[in-house]
Amino acid sequence: MSTQLKKGVLEMVVLSRINEKDRYGYDIYQEIDYYMVISESTIYPILRKLVKENLCETYLKESKNGPPRKYFRITKKGKIKLEELIEDFKKFNKVVNRMIRGERYE
Repeated sequence: MSTQLKKGVLEMVVLSRINEKDRYGYDIYQEIDYYMVISESTIYPILRKLVKENLCETYLKESKNGPPRKYFRITKKGKIKLEELIEDFKKFNKVVNRMIRGERYE
C-alpha cells in the first residue's frame, strides 16, 4: 500500500483504535501493522499530535513486563473529530470510486 495513502488515514485509524479501548503506543502499532505495514516510529508523532490537540489524553498504568506504560484515552473532542474524519473519508472514498468507474454526478 502506498505510503502517501497511509499517511492520509493514519490519524483516523489511530483514533479509531483508541476509541475502541484505551491503548499504549506499541499496542496501537502492532494492531495497525497487522493490516497495513507501517514503521513503529510512525505512530508516536501521531499520538503526540493527538494529545497536543486534546483529542486524546494519557495516563500511566503498571505493566507486568517492566516499567509503567503510557496509555492513551480518547476525549470527547477526539470522539467528535473521529466522527468527522470517518464521514470525510466516506465521502472522499465515494468520490474516488465514482471517478475510477468513470461515473459523473448528475
